[in-house]
Amino acid sequence: MVSKNIAPLGSVASKRYELLTLGDELLLGLTANGHLTYIGAQLGQRGVLLQRNVTLTDEADAIAEQFRESWARADVVITTGGLGPTCDDRTREAVAGVLGQRLVFEPEIAAGIEAFFAGRGRIMTENNLKQAYRFERGEVLPNSNGTAPGLWVEQDGKVLIMLPGPPNELQPMFAEQVVPRLAQRGLLLDRQAYVQLRTAGIGESALETKLLPVFADYGDGLSVAYCAHQGQVDLRLSSPSGQLSFGQLDEVAAECERLLGEDFMGYGGASLAQVVGDLLRAQECMLAVAETATGGLLSSEFTGICGATKFFAGGCVCYSNESKMQLLDVPECLLEQHGGVSAENAVAMAVGAAERLGADYALAITGFAGPCGGTHENPVGTMYLALYSPQGMWSKKVHYPGPRATVNRRAVNAALDWLRRELVRTQTGVTRVAPCGGQE
Repeated sequence: MVSKNIAPLGSVASKRYELLTLGDELLLGLTANGHLTYIGAQLGQRGVLLQRNVTLTDEADAIAEQFRESWARADVVITTGGLGPTCDDRTREAVAGVLGQRLVFEPEIAAGIEAFFAGRGRIMTENNLKQAYRFERGEVLPNSNGTAPGLWVEQDGKVLIMLPGPPNELQPMFAEQVVPRLAQRGLLLDRQAYVQLRTAGIGESALETKLLPVFADYGDGLSVAYCAHQGQVDLRLSSPSGQLSFGQLDEVAAECERLLGEDFMGYGGASLAQVVGDLLRAQECMLAVAETATGGLLSSEFTGICGATKFFAGGCVCYSNESKMQLLDVPECLLEQHGGVSAENAVAMAVGAAERLGADYALAITGFAGPCGGTHENPVGTMYLALYSPQGMWSKKVHYPGPRATVNRRAVNAALDWLRRELVRTQTGVTRVAPCGGQE
């Protein structure tokens, strides 16, 4: 398979990109710098390593000074924030001064802003017209989710891209308008620069050890990178030198998939919940969940997926023993004998969720996520997972160190991966033998 990229990877990779993220709220820690994470990932997928990110205050002099420095050495400069209607939005004016361009009023932008407010039953204030100015030798990037349009300037053989700060405005604009424009100009690849495999339930070092025999024959022509998450590891295969075609990278990835077996989760960036959802949908099965410590985190993994009603029946968050009895039919005697944090209770919760919601499969999580609670037998970080399926029901005890959010996230990922493996076995016809005592 021969790649049809507009520009070869080597020429794209040599382009220097710099990102300027604007806003006092970023420096004060009031808002996380998600723009760096998002834009860096988007560029990396298309063969570009973001060379530098500088976070700046809203002061005009600071913006102008840093932009002048970045513009002098970069091929592409991207700015985020400071395009709004208020007095602290100074990015457009500061940059125009450095470029030596006038800002001109654009009636079409003004009309769009007025229509935006009218469509929401609000009156547009006069200061919003500040957003209706563009560079005299520049273009406008329409903003369908807000009032501040993006701006595009090509000057001195370079490209300037100015984007609004709100993520719900910036991200669609970047994906739908900026990336295609950059690819057309040979500044990005028109497809991903690497093949990404997602794995679950295997550690980073074990993954590398398992796959080393696959990579041995490719030498320096193959670049391998790992990125560990909580319970997952991503593997990226690329060839920055261009020695391997994308077709060859696909062949390497296929061999990795074969060796990984059930540890292979999928290609690209699909989440565990999305993979589980696809498997459930393919098998025409429904899932229900029951939670205590995770407080709805497991349910939210599915409710964020479009079309989840095709495979997700619903979930129940039960903290008190009374709610477990009332909503999930957990027997009172079971709770008195074994307690709310136990394998027995986890299984009863899973069974109750499946029966109450009419689901084929069910997951349950209970435990001590911390920082308070815990016992000698079940210290903080102990979680019990349970899986109900047409083949049987099982429980699993796990323990995770760290703060509450980390423990909950790892428990959710472990439960999702457990169900994923069960569904893969069912899909491939592998017979599941229940562990002794119904525990795994």
